[in-house]
Amino acid sequence: MELANKEWKAFKLSSIFDVEHCKCSNVSNLRDGDVPYVGATNRNNGVLHFVEYDEDLITKGNCIAFICDGEGSVGTSIYKKENFIGSTTVKVGRNELINSYSAFFITTIANKVRSKYNFGFKRNEKHLRNELLILPVNAKGEPDYAFMENYMKQKETELLKQYEKQASEVESVAPLSEKEWKGFEVGKLFNISAGRSKGLNHLQNVTMGGVNYLGATNSNNGVLAYVEKVKQMIHKGNSVCFIRNGEGSMGFSIYKAEDFIATSDISVGYANFLNKYTGLFITTVADKVRGKYNFGYKRNETRLKKEKILLPTASNNEPDYAYMESYMKVLESRKIRQYLEYKKRNTNDSKRVP
Repeated sequence: MELANKEWKAFKLSSIFDVEHCKCSNVSNLRDGDVPYVGATNRNNGVLHFVEYDEDLITKGNCIAFICDGEGSVGTSIYKKENFIGSTTVKVGRNELINSYSAFFITTIANKVRSKYNFGFKRNEKHLRNELLILPVNAKGEPDYAFMENYMKQKETELLKQYEKQASEVESVAPLSEKEWKGFEVGKLFNISAGRSKGLNHLQNVTMGGVNYLGATNSNNGVLAYVEKVKQMIHKGNSVCFIRNGEGSMGFSIYKAEDFIATSDISVGYANFLNKYTGLFITTVADKVRGKYNFGYKRNETRLKKEKILLPTASNNEPDYAYMESYMKVLESRKIRQYLEYKKRNTNDSKRVP
């Protein structure tokens, strides 16, 4: 199944979904419980925390939740299979023809244009209802939900096969406690360069053909928006980004595989040893000491270069990058196996439903 072989058409969101409002205006009135509370976040599939059950506030599942507020989250669309309680800043779209597969197809497309929303252009009900979704169509010119479902199932099958192969190829690794550890200065591990953008207002938001824009946020792997490519501002991927400013984000470090544009609140580190696995190992360790930074003690470039990261060492007393890579591959393999077992259990359970 190929996307290029399908005819596509733009649909107003309100022509596909019945739009409903979520009902909780004050979550502080709810005690902790086991019902997901969905609000202004693009993390954890929209879940901020879990609250007590309240029949009057419940929104039924099998719907798409549209996040209509929140810095970094406004414009996000997520599929909710389960019942939940949602903030009044969240609206939902209901269509009896969708399921988890077709809904994930639709949310993937909807999220491509979420960067058009900001505090000057809110995702209010009028804007939401007029939002355009470009979807594959059937012979009648209607959204082809069967194609969307089968396409996503095909992609899932391909990924599961890839995961099974990947998990089977990874060998065991010594535990962290058996390694010798030593502190290394960031400035001696990385070649540091500064972010080149002075702000989003100088760049144009785009839906295709652009790059990620990184800023002072610890959400969405540092991405604030998707913007046009400006050659002189581009940073190459396979790097570690050190966030030096921003309330709640100062001190974080993130690995970026892809090319990007970064605000001047970020310093970018390059090194020959970097790949996805060593990068994720180092950023995980680096984030352990981020709490020392605040607005009275900023992570300026001088302090960043002197910052020490505690790393496992090889026999030559240098960082053991081969071990870091192997360790992260084992962790990844373990998570993949857990996921494959979860999928197998869910598939077996669904087959037993009469």
